[in-house]
Amino acid sequence: MLSGIMETLGTGGPIVLVLIALSVLSITLIVVKTLQLWNVRSGGAARATAFEQWRTGDKQAAQTAVAAGKSPADRVTAYAMGALSSGFKGPALDAELTRRGNEELAQMNSMIRMLELIAMISPLLGLLGTVLGMIQSFQELELAQGAANASVLAGGIWQALLTTAAGLLVAIPAAVGATLLSARAESGAHQIESAVGQLMLIEEYPS
Repeated sequence: MLSGIMETLGTGGPIVLVLIALSVLSITLIVVKTLQLWNVRSGGAARATAFEQWRTGDKQAAQTAVAAGKSPADRVTAYAMGALSSGFKGPALDAELTRRGNEELAQMNSMIRMLELIAMISPLLGLLGTVLGMIQSFQELELAQGAANASVLAGGIWQALLTTAAGLLVAIPAAVGATLLSARAESGAHQIESAVGQLMLIEEYPS
């Protein structure tokens, strides 16, 4: 069965199989990253309430509320509150919060580069398949000394162009997914920066 599919697809057969594998990988990555980044924007209202509790001196309740959150901003903010409660302040705390924020951002951005790579190379693979298919078609025409049936030549050409279409079908969802997921990760990073900034401002100027 596989050999029949390869024959139908002509020279582009192996490339189409590679594109199918890339498509499966791309869809898998999009689903995994969507689930991972689902909560990166959550918890804004709960953090606002926790900051007000922190301002009024109810630091334990504020820390408990933030620790229950599921977003990266909640995790970094909960650590910051715990550090401040234990007297850990100053440049050392700022450096540790920056490190933790960078780790969260790296985790949010993980595998998005792979999607971008798939979006970049899929059209190139499709074009390669088309070029190879066209070469094969014209070789057949040359061997027939110009007497090849036009329908046979046309069939070879459409089979070759099929790889370009397949490459684009793989690249477009990967490019859209990478862009949207990257924007969501950046939004999560902004949430971390905003939450930590608010906490430090309240700690410095509680009134």
